[in-house]
Amino acid sequence: MASLEKLKREFLEYLEIEKGRSLKTIENYDRYLKRFFEFSKVSSPSQISEDLVREYRMFLNRTKSAQGGSVLSRQTQNFYIIALRMFLKFLAKRDIDSLEAEKIELAKLPARDLDLLDTADLERLLAAPLDSPTRTKPLKNSVTVLRDKAILELFFSTGLRISELCSLNTDHVNLKRDEFSVRGKGGKIRVVFLSESAKKAISNYLDKATGVEIRPRRTSLGLEKLFPVTPRSIQRMIKKYAIKAGISKKVTPHVLRHAFATDLLQNGADLRSVQAMLGHANISTTQIYTHFTDRQLGEVHKAFHGRKRPN
Repeated sequence: MASLEKLKREFLEYLEIEKGRSLKTIENYDRYLKRFFEFSKVSSPSQISEDLVREYRMFLNRTKSAQGGSVLSRQTQNFYIIALRMFLKFLAKRDIDSLEAEKIELAKLPARDLDLLDTADLERLLAAPLDSPTRTKPLKNSVTVLRDKAILELFFSTGLRISELCSLNTDHVNLKRDEFSVRGKGGKIRVVFLSESAKKAISNYLDKATGVEIRPRRTSLGLEKLFPVTPRSIQRMIKKYAIKAGISKKVTPHVLRHAFATDLLQNGADLRSVQAMLGHANISTTQIYTHFTDRQLGEVHKAFHGRKRPN
């Protein structure tokens, strides 16, 4: 039988080639499995047992994170367990005797707290790049400012993840149409849609970017990146405009993704459609937004509760 290390390498190759997982995901799975192997010291898949996994979970629950010295969060612990379950499923697919993945349950997580922007905060954020009484006209129309405006509008119009936005090439976005396809997690392709505000902002940016100031960078394949910026620089840019807009809460690209989803649901979109536009594999992931967007519940309560009671 192949060694565990060889099986792990084949598993990671399977994720990359057959499952289409990103290199970052593969690096994470490699790290997660390495920690399990170092802890368990097993030499054969048949030695992986429920008792061993239980001991490993206790170890994870008492392990401190590398950043702040606090113990690993339940969500992070689940990442390690998910990687192990995926590896066990791979072994079963290869008819290699080991623990059944279904016997390992994930830790229960508390309901997620979402950082949501109200409508007024969102409007001020989207207007922040161009809205400044102290800004001179040449600076207001600079390519950097127009780029920032386009990025903000595109986030809110499409619900793109930051990695998806940074991967866009100029040929991805056809401004003559209101939609374009994007490759998301797991290599899955979905369609996203452009609002008129987003189309206008992107058009203004591209008109300026193809002038004398800058041009979108070309990739190794000769394709022009739509926004020649890094994820970190986008995060800093959004933080800057959030402060400028007077927003006290933390604002990130993912907060704009939340804003996209809640805006759709608040205006009557069905959950399945929002799931498709966000690129969620499971609708349970999309359902976290319903706790914050069901405006009609209060109206239903007022209309129907206690109607037979005397005033």
